[in-house]
Amino acid sequence: MTDPDEVLKGAMLLKIQFCGAARTVTGSCFRIETAKTRFLVDCGMFQGGKALKEYNYGDFAFDPKGLDFVLLTHAHVDHCGLLPKLYKNGFDKAVHMTLPTLQLCGVVLPDSGHIQEIEVQRKNRKLARTGAELISPIYTAQDAYRCLSFFEGHGYQEIIRLAEDVKIRFQDAGHILGSAMIEVWIGEDGRETKLVFSGDIGNVDQAIVRDPTYLREADFVVMESTYGDRYHIHGEDKVDALAGIVDRTVAKGGNLIVPSFAVERTQALVYTLKRLKEEGRIPRVEIYIDSPMAVEATKIFARNPDYYDDEAARMFHAEGNRDIFADPDIHYVVTAEESMALNAIRSGAVILSASGMADAGRIKHHLKHHLWRPESTVLFVGYQAEGTLGRRILDGEKQVRIHGENVAVKAEVALIDDFSSHADQKGLMEWARRLDVKKPRRVFLVHGEQEAAEALSRLIREELGLAVEIPDQGTVYDLSGFEPVLAGAQSGAPERRLLAAELGEAFDQIKGRITDISRDPRHDKKVLQRLLARVYELEAELRKY
Repeated sequence: MTDPDEVLKGAMLLKIQFCGAARTVTGSCFRIETAKTRFLVDCGMFQGGKALKEYNYGDFAFDPKGLDFVLLTHAHVDHCGLLPKLYKNGFDKAVHMTLPTLQLCGVVLPDSGHIQEIEVQRKNRKLARTGAELISPIYTAQDAYRCLSFFEGHGYQEIIRLAEDVKIRFQDAGHILGSAMIEVWIGEDGRETKLVFSGDIGNVDQAIVRDPTYLREADFVVMESTYGDRYHIHGEDKVDALAGIVDRTVAKGGNLIVPSFAVERTQALVYTLKRLKEEGRIPRVEIYIDSPMAVEATKIFARNPDYYDDEAARMFHAEGNRDIFADPDIHYVVTAEESMALNAIRSGAVILSASGMADAGRIKHHLKHHLWRPESTVLFVGYQAEGTLGRRILDGEKQVRIHGENVAVKAEVALIDDFSSHADQKGLMEWARRLDVKKPRRVFLVHGEQEAAEALSRLIREELGLAVEIPDQGTVYDLSGFEPVLAGAQSGAPERRLLAAELGEAFDQIKGRITDISRDPRHDKKVLQRLLARVYELEAELRKY
């Protein structure tokens, strides 16, 4: 097998290796080598099916001791979750990130280590009974705590020189608190090449966080494609949809169970539910946040009002500069005993619990107690990776296995993916379209399953005239070999602009009608998603003519 470090050696100016999130959503990790410097952008954990998770246990595709520094886009575990392992394997330099990301990593990484310890203990009990070899966690909570002293926090829009030939800047990605897209300038012999790492591009009009930053120029872009083939149907009516689900569940006499990512999604939902209650749009329900990590993350959100969007900032000041996540009906659950006590509540509760893909943590216990109850509802509010328990439930499996037991799926299963903190295809295309002052020589699509990446790739090529690559895991690219994009890739003739405007108006009407239909719970949301995707594809095809 070829040694990746040997492959990357040579006199060429700039190379990149895709060590994760290549043709899959998770495991973000990109290795860059200049003539003088080696560094990573992200070092995330793989999530999903067993085959993907195995990557977390294998060797890195590079020598951690040879890295000069690491850049981190944000604190979700699929972007930061293998940093403690990196240090265990000899890395001893700085990881650079925004200040809120540094604070959130202090919660996320020890929690990740703790979950691994618990999962390994459970697995080892079974292995011991069969006489099989025992396994060890990838890292422990203590390993995670040890690496935090190397982390350095920075503000947005500050240009930071990290090496003789490398300077960077963090820009607000609008994904979660402190999330960043990273501009990287590589300079050598009077030449400068700019790389942009989008991180996870945020959905517009999210609760609490600001909208994503639009960048205008880059030589190369590493861009996410998670929702590259999908659209958030509900649009501005996501809050109405949530209110309707709460009302319906209360009327049935059940509980609403929400697998929710501990960082951002939980805080957005608590904030929104609190608003709905104050406005009298939902009954008075008891809201339980059952995740120690979500509890700690919410405290960090509460301490950082300077990063709120305008609406959340107004709410913060209207409440006398107090915690916007506090309310007599909002309960933060920390201990295992408190969590187990929630199983006795049969109705009138909203339980938010991690993990967001229902693949680990306390949410599995709540699903075990509620999936079989027709009066309860399970609401998904974010992306469910292939192979996860959440994806299997959302795909309509009638029976799932949780903690060694088969559980019937009789609860109502709902999806409001406009609460997703990821931009949909429309948002991703708008972000790419803004790169118009200096068009990228190549756009590398990552963080997407095959179909999502291919759909977005097709649109970027056809509508924006940009060259696109969908890297394979481990692929190395010599960026000095790519030529600039030729100007004039798109026609600007007035008659074509007029046609585009007319088509846009017609298709907006069609998309609006589909969205209206989607609000009726009798209609199949998956069918409507496919129909909406096809409408967007037809729109793109017709615009070419």
